Amino acid sequence: MSTAPPGSGLLASLRRLVASGLEIAQVRLELLSTELEQEKLRVFDALTWAAIGLLLLAMGVVLAVGALLLLFQEPYRLPAMVVMSVALIGSAAWLLRRARDLLRQPGGLFASSVAELSRDRESLGSKDGTDRGA
Repeated sequence: MSTAPPGSGLLASLRRLVASGLEIAQVRLELLSTELEQEKLRVFDALTWAAIGLLLLAMGVVLAVGALLLLFQEPYRLPAMVVMSVALIGSAAWLLRRARDLLRQPGGLFASSVAELSRDRESLGSKDGTDRGA
């Protein structure tokens, strides 16, 4: 009778296979949680820029109305308010455009996980193809 070394055999091989599968699943779940956190930060960043842009836009509109109200009074008030209105409205437009661009980026939720899983499938497929050909 032959004695098999400890750690070999069908049961030990099955245990290693299950352990490897669980480890892969754990890594994938950690990757998914990391991607979810990144997506959350990206959306929060875009919403913050949008809120700042809307605040500046509101301030610009108030100053523009103030400039219209003061149109024919003291000659130096009008240019100062117009310049401030144009600066704030321009800043608001830039910030809103930046927020829109951030939200339109094709970041895609779980893009890295999908790519990693497709690489896993390809590597498993290539192993199966080489085993069959040999």
